[in-house]
Amino acid sequence: MKLGYVRVSSRDQNLDRQIVRLKGIPVDKIFAEKKSGKNIENRIELIRLINQIKESDIVYVTSLDRLGRNAEDLTEIIQTIRKKGASLQSLDLPDFSAVPDPNLRNMLTDILITVFKFQAQSERERIRERQKQGIALAKKRGVYKGKPILYGANSPDPQKRAIYFALKRDLSKGCTIRSLATKYGVSLGTICRIKRES
Repeated sequence: MKLGYVRVSSRDQNLDRQIVRLKGIPVDKIFAEKKSGKNIENRIELIRLINQIKESDIVYVTSLDRLGRNAEDLTEIIQTIRKKGASLQSLDLPDFSAVPDPNLRNMLTDILITVFKFQAQSERERIRERQKQGIALAKKRGVYKGKPILYGANSPDPQKRAIYFALKRDLSKGCTIRSLATKYGVSLGTICRIKRES
């Protein structure tokens, strides 16, 4: 089977562009979610995909960064896919499926993925460094206000504000953090922060 995986980091972002590209292949089934790439264990659809993979399946993504945010996570996910006898194809990388020798095909794919992981990691580190420098300059000028809280009593988004109060209510009833994360589509870290506030 041809299986597709699409992901965006937040509920406000749109999955349509990725879905359209994978349907154009076409794939047999698409696993889609709006979750941060930070923690693999929080990504329910990725786990469902991995559990359904069978030998000779092909997993398609529009870009490797949809699978993971860092080299370690990407390596772990790719190795898991390969251990199941399946292969991975990212649409932002060349397709070596026409190469007849499977060992050569895997070697070429591995080289490309390694280069991509290095570039992605380096770019993330550069972005973090620029952010630190920007924050330091803003603090010097006295204009730094910190990262806005998306889910809070004063959130500018009425839907996120409503979810915040619903989470506080459910936490006071003794609901588990994991069940609330699934129910509301909010990260475990956000719910832990709200719980600490309470």
